[in-house]
Amino acid sequence: MSELNIQIEELISNGASDFEISKVFKNYFKNYVNSIDTTFESTGGKDFFIKHTKHTDKFLIQLYKYILRKNFGSYQPMSTSVPISLIALGSYGREELCIYSDIDIMILYEDIKGYNLREIMEEFITLAWDCGLKLGSRVHELSEIEDSVKEDLTIKSSIIESRLIYGSKYLWFSYEKVLTNIRRTKQKEFILDKLEEHKQRLLKYPLKMQPNIKDGFGGLRESNMMYWMANVLYGATNTKQLIGIEYTEEEYKKYRQALEFIFRVRNALHNIARKKQDQVTFDILPDLSSKLGFINKPRYTKERQCMAKLLNSLHVVHSFSATMVKKFTRPTIFKDENISKLRESRFKKNLYIAGNTLYTSFNAKPKTLNGLLKELISLPQNVTRFDRSYIYYASKTKLPKTQSKELKKNIKTILFKASLYPVMKLLYNANLFEIVIPWAKIIIDQPQFDGYHQHPTDVHSLKTLKFAQNIEDEYIKSIFDSLSPSHQVIVRLVALFHDVGKGRTQDHHIVGEKIFKEMGHEFGFDEKLTQLGARLVRYHNMMSFVATHEDIYSEKTILNFTGLVKTEVALKMLYVVTYCDISAVGKNIFNNSTSSLLKQLYLQSLPAFENEDLLNEGARRVAKLNTIKKLDRYKRLPNIKRKKINYISSNQMFLRLKAEDILDIALHALNVKDYTYKVVNKPTHLTIRIIRKVPLNLGYLLGKLEFLNIASMNIFKLFDDKKAFYISFSERVDDEDIPFVEKIIEDSFDMNRTTNLVTPIIKKVNVTVNCNHTAYLASMQIKEKDQKGLFAYIARIFDDFGIDIESAKIHTHKNLARDLILIEKNGNFCSKQDEILELMCTSDK
Repeated sequence: MSELNIQIEELISNGASDFEISKVFKNYFKNYVNSIDTTFESTGGKDFFIKHTKHTDKFLIQLYKYILRKNFGSYQPMSTSVPISLIALGSYGREELCIYSDIDIMILYEDIKGYNLREIMEEFITLAWDCGLKLGSRVHELSEIEDSVKEDLTIKSSIIESRLIYGSKYLWFSYEKVLTNIRRTKQKEFILDKLEEHKQRLLKYPLKMQPNIKDGFGGLRESNMMYWMANVLYGATNTKQLIGIEYTEEEYKKYRQALEFIFRVRNALHNIARKKQDQVTFDILPDLSSKLGFINKPRYTKERQCMAKLLNSLHVVHSFSATMVKKFTRPTIFKDENISKLRESRFKKNLYIAGNTLYTSFNAKPKTLNGLLKELISLPQNVTRFDRSYIYYASKTKLPKTQSKELKKNIKTILFKASLYPVMKLLYNANLFEIVIPWAKIIIDQPQFDGYHQHPTDVHSLKTLKFAQNIEDEYIKSIFDSLSPSHQVIVRLVALFHDVGKGRTQDHHIVGEKIFKEMGHEFGFDEKLTQLGARLVRYHNMMSFVATHEDIYSEKTILNFTGLVKTEVALKMLYVVTYCDISAVGKNIFNNSTSSLLKQLYLQSLPAFENEDLLNEGARRVAKLNTIKKLDRYKRLPNIKRKKINYISSNQMFLRLKAEDILDIALHALNVKDYTYKVVNKPTHLTIRIIRKVPLNLGYLLGKLEFLNIASMNIFKLFDDKKAFYISFSERVDDEDIPFVEKIIEDSFDMNRTTNLVTPIIKKVNVTVNCNHTAYLASMQIKEKDQKGLFAYIARIFDDFGIDIESAKIHTHKNLARDLILIEKNGNFCSKQDEILELMCTSDK
């Protein structure tokens, strides 16, 4: 910086232009930013923030001094005599300025006659921008500060973080008095406003596998929030000042260590991205973990170690900040008129139940773990939430060296509680979850990089239990309600511990089964219930896999699936667990398509537990046909039309659809001369229904609609050479695009039409053909990278060979397409499969 000072002085002495001087400043700052890599290696966290902040201070001071020199020349007064002060705000004011963060400053002035202040301030801001500084500037006269804050409370948090950079100390001393008044003004209103703002921010950025470390769960904003409350309510300029007053030195040390790691992560993110970057994404994680010094180990990659430490740090910062904010603000926001209500809500000494929430004093003396569990067991059923005060109290529980028989008995009682979720969430928030359930220690802060799960293993497990506690799907809830109380308990426990085997080298399904058995034995569960729960843990995602990957109308598929499940009650329990597991992944993951597939698999599996013969395709067709014959609409039909319905060619139609739906399609088909269609644009997805007698150019239809993702397709042979096509897409279209879709459908009855399709990459090793799938159907399974137009390309080849597709299941998971196509065996498919594969596939490997 001294070299820059000398260089600027020489330029001024030589009468250099503003442009030349501005260029020198700009080049200096650019070189500084480019050199940050070296600085970062030795000082990564708070130390770097301070160094970078101080360097920025000096640079801004140099700019300001130059502007003063330019305006006053040889008559420049002392800086404290010019009624301007440069004041750092926000993270810059806290000395937590990151590399590419905005530099928030306030230019404070007092309008004194005799100074051309506005020109000085404007030239300073312009020069700063010209130098490449991302300046977030406010310009205020001293007299208007208090009124500005009263009009807009949102700027109060920025103002209270003020720090003098340079300028008039007389003005700064006057400003400090104003700051004191600002801190005391509208405290309650400010607190409530910030609490609501913070709540909305956490709803927007919850803890996920790609966390936002600034605005999200446990991020820097949570730390800021605690500082703002400490500053406004205690006048603290550093949260360290409250050690021994509101928290212990040990508590604060743990919090600061976690915060320091988040500081290092943020600096590294900015450094790697070369821009403002506050989200840890999967693509940046490899570079981030290397820059932070992590190395691969036999069991854990550097990326897994880095993310695990970050998740732990975010939890620590969130827990400490949320607790202390509640502790600081409770006296201010508590209403005096609620004192009488508080007395009425007293449950026992130091415990209060208001609504469904349990409260206690932040100064309540901790109990032993056994005493805490007894207290939790004694609570009434209506307690479903625990205030931060109780979480803090629970976190101080005195821990035993080993689990006694009495403690294990109380743990079992807790696990068998109907309201298990809120208690488990309490134990988790109080860092007692892995103490109570030692087997769960490895899943704490365990990342999941599978591209499917959105949350770490521990958070996902708790969310799965939450859905088991609050089942939103009415049909699945009715199944859960039909279970016995003991089976409902096992459903909740499997929901909570289904991923308990993750984080080990072995398959987590096998490890999880073993752990559930050990846990059941340790806590004295009934042996049959333990075995049942362990089997459900072993196969917890089997139902989802079969529903989305296999032909669920195949007798072979159903027998294999039910052979693993073993009993009807286990099937019901697995159905509920599957719903909870999928729902816990994220919003709208359990969608209409998934719901329908799971329900159909459940319904197709039930007969296997009554009589395996009911799974035979012929028997199921006859049973469905007998149901149709009992319908009044069928009875009113002439004999010739009844016979046509009886001789519908497609067996799959009778296996897949309800009797009413089969009759609906048949009645529509009776009146079709050429073709008819219907486009249904539901809120969640688009469906096209076509009944045709004339040929349909399926390859052209799907090719023109390749901008939509196909979810499923059923093609049913009817009678009189007529076919029904039901094509569902995973998304809807805008209502104004419906005519466009209809035009494509109508054009698809011109067999001469073609469309240009991009040839997808399909490898032979990723295609499996089975010509003995069932007595009537062959199958083709494709597991390939997801590509637009993949199925349209296959459909066009099938069209060229005159092959009839009976149905298609299209599923994408982790960016992989897993398609199952069922084909009628009375055509050319099996005899020409080698020729078809040669055309379809781009390579053997």
